[in-house]
Amino acid sequence: MAIGIGDQTAEAREDAARVLNRLARIEGQVRGLQRMIEEGKDCESILTQLAAVKSALDRVGVFLISHRMKECIQDKIGTEIAPAAMEEAFDVFLKYVQCVR
Repeated sequence: MAIGIGDQTAEAREDAARVLNRLARIEGQVRGLQRMIEEGKDCESILTQLAAVKSALDRVGVFLISHRMKECIQDKIGTEIAPAAMEEAFDVFLKYVQCVR
């Protein structure tokens, strides 16, 4: 259940496409940062854009972590998990991670 374009399941292909789409947007944001620096934009604007890039990368990381958690749980119990139960578990996890930061 790895993320990759070569995977056979439609869900895995959708997940890979979603990650690649997010990374392409992040790439555009980074290019925008480079332009801002080249054009001598003000520091506050650059830092705001930098924070947006960092947040976007964090969201990709959380998506990948949650994907891996699903793999591990399904491998251990050997059955499909109800999507609602999985989402509830991830919501709790994400709330905890945000509190720890």
